[in-house]
Amino acid sequence: MTDQILAFINDIAINSGKIIKQYYRTNFQIESKLDQSPVTIADKKAEEYLRERIMKEFPDHGIIGEEFGSYNEHAEYTWILDPIDGTKSFIHGVPLFGTLIALKHKDEIPYGAFHQPILDELLIGSPTGTTFNSKPVKVRKTSSLAESTLLLTDHLSIGKYQSMPPFEQLIRTVKIYRTWGDCYGYALLAAGYADIMIDAIMNMWDICALVPIIRGAGGIITDYQGNTPINANSIIAATPEVHAEVVRLLNMAE
Repeated sequence: MTDQILAFINDIAINSGKIIKQYYRTNFQIESKLDQSPVTIADKKAEEYLRERIMKEFPDHGIIGEEFGSYNEHAEYTWILDPIDGTKSFIHGVPLFGTLIALKHKDEIPYGAFHQPILDELLIGSPTGTTFNSKPVKVRKTSSLAESTLLLTDHLSIGKYQSMPPFEQLIRTVKIYRTWGDCYGYALLAAGYADIMIDAIMNMWDICALVPIIRGAGGIITDYQGNTPINANSIIAATPEVHAEVVRLLNMAE
């Protein structure tokens, strides 16, 4: 079944990306959801396509999507979809966004994909490892925290949802700190271009695809306190050499 799933994920990721690419840097309307986060026609059309393909190919599977909610969500197999993770980047013409596709089996997430349609980058994590455009990738070996590159989506979210002073200590400790965030930061980590990626607050459709991608590349992914990322609402992902130290530093008492 692995080959069938991987081929299907590859196909729907590439084709949903074609839909998104049609709207990139065009004059589309931006709507606000109830939580005031933005959504566009590209988000909606891409998720509609993904749901249609999944329901046709795997009618017994469940689906949980950011834009259109849940269908048969207690099925043995459930697809978790974020058609555009990083919509704020998308609407500003910045290519640091991507489509996230995960397949959950019971309490595990064996398959996850990240696709960046503008840059033609596809990462797929599976029980056999993680690939970047069909080639195996691994996280890089980190010599020390002081030589690390730290990535983050939103600096202000740390102070709102976690503790800011330990985070400020962390950014003073690492070598490079940048906000190349949302799912693209995790893609950079998995492909060996960064060492740490942090999000203080996330939804399940933001997280699920990242779990097999980071693990398959040899990285460690947990919630902010170092616990399982499955059903979490925050993430610390890093190379094995520094992950435990990052968790420890971020959870130190002020």
